[in-house]
Amino acid sequence: RALVQLHRTGKQARGLNVFDIGVQESAGEQARLALDARLPNPPQPDVFGPDTSLALVWSLRGAPHLHSDAALPALASALWPLSDADARARIANSAIREGAKLGLSAFDSTAGAVRELATEWISAGRTDPIGKGELSEWVSARVPPTLTYWCRSCQSQHVSGGLLQQVGLPGGMRLRIAGQVATFLPVADWPGVPDKAAGTEALVLDYLRMLGPATPAEIAKFLGTNQTAARPAWPADGLTEVRVDGRKAWLPAERVDALRAAPEPRLVRLLAPGDPYLQARDRDFLLPDKTRHKILWPVLGYPGALMVDGEIAGIWRVHKAGKAGVEVEVTPFGTLPARVRAAIEQEAGWVARARRVSDVRVTIKA
Repeated sequence: RALVQLHRTGKQARGLNVFDIGVQESAGEQARLALDARLPNPPQPDVFGPDTSLALVWSLRGAPHLHSDAALPALASALWPLSDADARARIANSAIREGAKLGLSAFDSTAGAVRELATEWISAGRTDPIGKGELSEWVSARVPPTLTYWCRSCQSQHVSGGLLQQVGLPGGMRLRIAGQVATFLPVADWPGVPDKAAGTEALVLDYLRMLGPATPAEIAKFLGTNQTAARPAWPADGLTEVRVDGRKAWLPAERVDALRAAPEPRLVRLLAPGDPYLQARDRDFLLPDKTRHKILWPVLGYPGALMVDGEIAGIWRVHKAGKAGVEVEVTPFGTLPARVRAAIEQEAGWVARARRVSDVRVTIKA
């Protein structure tokens, strides 16, 4: 998995391979940590701004990801459901059980409503961001009632969040996150809501090149659907069957020699929660000890992962420490040699820079 570039050989953020599958964001720092793990110098703060070649959007599985700005129209088509069955699988939500039966038309109507708001914003010459509540209210009033539900926390009837987040990009909206606040801006010169899925196979190949070998079931999980619905996106040609720990999987043929010749990695990284490397769906391979899966991938509040020489060797979390500092708390799965402990101290400095603080303290729990 050398293409995930954890050796810090990349020259600038926009040239990293990982943007082909997206860099997940949360709380304004997750993507920055992921880039810091791949670049010899921290990216400048404006690398995430609206005037760069990178864009933050709701993309894979409706989660916020950074992608290349130029790739957004093609990405919207690649993420569009492949069929009615695929659409139903992607919005399988008990809150809108009847609405999910609409399949592709649920995506069409909801994305169309998002597009209407984006077009109105642009026509009015507005440059101020759109609040999430405002977006939801607009869309909720323009979609079939079965796509909405009564939300107790909001005390209102509104569109399913899971569906809305999957059509924000097809509707031509980019995302901003400041702390826990999400706002939106229309994408300029947007070609419109996709008529049908296109390019999904290319997206699958990008996953296989970077995070493979993989199986059709893992690809389906990556796309947020089921294996049957995702089958049409599985590449018909150019794949080679390989065995990984006795498990059958597939890899693009041009990557097989690189896999065989890959050197043993010797590096220590504090991977952010949701780092592209951790997006691989073969979790039994990433972390063979299944008893630790709930530690690394709990239901809520994912920690970061301590990587040591290509293996997940523990977890880490960051806490505030005073007015201008943080504490990086590392919980290893075993004993750490002195060189690893020293490397963790260095990596914690990257976490501090991502948090824009000057002081960092490392605690390694027994």
